[in-house]
Amino acid sequence: MYTPDARGRTFRARLLRWYARHRRDLPWRRTRDPYAILVSEVMLQQTQVERVVPRYARFLRRFPSLRALARAPLAEVLVEWDGLGYPRRARDLHRAARAVRRLPHEPDGLDALPGVGRYTAGAVACFAFGDPVAFADTNIRRVLGRVLLGRTATEREATALDAALLPRAAAARWHHALMDLGATVCTARAPRCDACPVRGLCLAKGREPEPPRRRRATPFASSDRRVRGLILRALRDAPAGLPVAALSRMVGDERVARLASDLEREGLVESADGRTGLPR
Repeated sequence: MYTPDARGRTFRARLLRWYARHRRDLPWRRTRDPYAILVSEVMLQQTQVERVVPRYARFLRRFPSLRALARAPLAEVLVEWDGLGYPRRARDLHRAARAVRRLPHEPDGLDALPGVGRYTAGAVACFAFGDPVAFADTNIRRVLGRVLLGRTATEREATALDAALLPRAAAARWHHALMDLGATVCTARAPRCDACPVRGLCLAKGREPEPPRRRRATPFASSDRRVRGLILRALRDAPAGLPVAALSRMVGDERVARLASDLEREGLVESADGRTGLPR
């Protein structure tokens, strides 16, 4: 689909020069520890950077290594995760820690771990081990797509563009630069084209940004996700667990029994002797 011609090489050079001056100082960029990078990538899957930064440091203080996380009860991991949302990510991170003694170096081995997936596997392989592997998150799709295609790329398109352009000796810097440009300049709704280092090369320059895909979503205040969070929070403060009736009264929602059953099937709570609690 694309080969790095003179325009592509100019794009790469300008982006990396911009990154040298404007890069974000994020704590997971100061380490090559694959475990710490995996934690950051899992946290960032569905949570904004600003919320992740303080929780990332706290999580690593509590669980400083893969072994420490594996040895901890899932209940403790869920308590530490509280407030980040989507607790299945914490469960999967815990399962991954118990599945291996050492994180694999190869993207395929990382991808096989619970909750990792292609993007996270590529990011860990690149940022921890220096593997020049191509991958694309939302920001990378937007930047590469707008500059080279005139629109946001699909994941497949962006991965192919990334594979053609990434500098093998500086893959981590390249991906961080794409992410930073997408997060701070080439934003989804109001791109700052006047501040973009590659505006002269961009096929989307001057066009209206693509309208975001709108999905009909249940308001959070009345959503199952909110009630699931309240259930886990109530159980966090009840180490011995609670009868479902007491849990329903505490949460104050008729969906508690059904959602507690769902959480049990997902391995996020357990039931014994008529009481429901966080996994031990």
